[in-house]
Order: sequence, then C-alpha cells, then structure tokens
Amino acid sequence: MVDWTQYSAAVWRRHSQRLKPVTALDPMRLEHLLGIERQKRLVVENTERFLRGEPSNHVLLWGSRGTGKSSIVKALLNHYAPQGLRVVEFPRESLDWLPELVDELREAPYRFLLFCDDLSFEAGEGGYKGLKSVMEGSIELPPENIRVYATSNRRHLVPEYRSDNVGAIVGNDGELHLNDSVEERISLADRFGLSVSFYQGTFDAYLAIIDSYFPHYVGDRRELHIEARRFADSRGSRSGRTALQFYNHWVHTVSEGRP
Repeated sequence: MVDWTQYSAAVWRRHSQRLKPVTALDPMRLEHLLGIERQKRLVVENTERFLRGEPSNHVLLWGSRGTGKSSIVKALLNHYAPQGLRVVEFPRESLDWLPELVDELREAPYRFLLFCDDLSFEAGEGGYKGLKSVMEGSIELPPENIRVYATSNRRHLVPEYRSDNVGAIVGNDGELHLNDSVEERISLADRFGLSVSFYQGTFDAYLAIIDSYFPHYVGDRRELHIEARRFADSRGSRSGRTALQFYNHWVHTVSEGRP
C-alpha cells in the first residue's frame, strides 16, 4: 500500500496489479490554465466541497482534445494536496480491480480523486459496470472519501450508433422508450453529477496562452503571433496543448539559430 503521508498521487500498474507512488508530479498550477475560467470555477467549487465533507459530485470533463481536461486534475492535486487531497490514476483496462482498491482507500484518512483519463468504452465492453458500482454503491454504500474525476472526448463515454435505436418504442402518449442497451450506456454518464464541457477556444484565447509562455519575449511579438497562428493552422487546433507545443518548437528553433 502507498504511504500517503509521503506521496500525494499513485498510478495503478495493470500487469503487477498494484499501486505505484508518483515520485515526479506534473507541476501544473490552476493559475497556468487560461481560457477555461468557467470550467475551473465549477471543478474547484465541487472539489472544495468534497474536501470539506459537504455534498459533492463525481465529475466528467468532456470535449475537444488538448483543452485542459487532464491538466485541471493535475493542478487540483498540486493546489489541494496540503489539505489532504490525493489522486489515484486508474486505467480503463483495470476497472475490474476497482472494488478491491476502494476497500483499501475508504479506510484512509484522506480525500481521494479516482482519476480515469481518456475514459471511453467500445460497444459490448462491460468494464464500466464496476465503475458504476463504485460511484453509486450496491448493498454497500459508496465510499464517502472517494470521487471519480474522468476525462473523455465523448459525452456519453460510449459510441452511439443509429442501430442502437432499432428497438426503440413509441408509446401511445408519444413518449420514446429507448431499448435496454441504450439505457444502460446513458446511465453511466448520468452518474456524473457534474458534467463540464470543453471546446476549442478563439484565436485570441490561444494567443493569450502563447503570451503566457513568453512573458519576457524581447523580439517582435506580432511576428511571434503570426508564427503561432501558422503552427496552430498546421495542426488544426488552437488549444492549450498546441500552445505548449509551439513554445517547445520555438525554443528549440531559436536555440539552433534557425529562422
């Protein structure tokens, strides 16, 4: 078991079936996340209620790639670890082991975010059933000191096909009754009481992130913005991740003296 007095995060290793303490944390801070103020506010408020032992929700962060979904969780850990927050990253492929892990975590004197990054399920997968039981319990109440924070590109976490509605029935009153498979899939996303959407920002927001990476830039900032826009256009993305990639590219280019 992890010594939580020494470590604030751990990751589940699938093959060894154990938690590995994280010794080198990502240094992301909440103030570094620009252009997603609404999303930060919602997640921070929920997390602070959780830390105080007040009613709080499981959280689904969904939407466009590279927009800060995972970074928010990393920043929460860095900000609230002194207040007893701990994070356990758990992969989709090992969700069957969740009940055993939860048995250990529920007795620890800490508040745990069970972090499922890039969570999604293909049609026919049943791993999400273990996740649902942890979130809402069964005959045993769910742990009071654990919340699931998941990121996904999909709002409902599972692919939806036209054929899913073949068995749908329209009642006499006009109400649509979905078939059982669709109801089962949607019910997973419904267990996240807080669903926060992320979208690609504007170019102005993207350039604001660029400027945050170059606070002391002494060259022509207009030219820097032109190059940053070209970089974003070449990747079809103007996300925070793209801004960081441009920074890494620019610093490397300048260090080699290339135009």
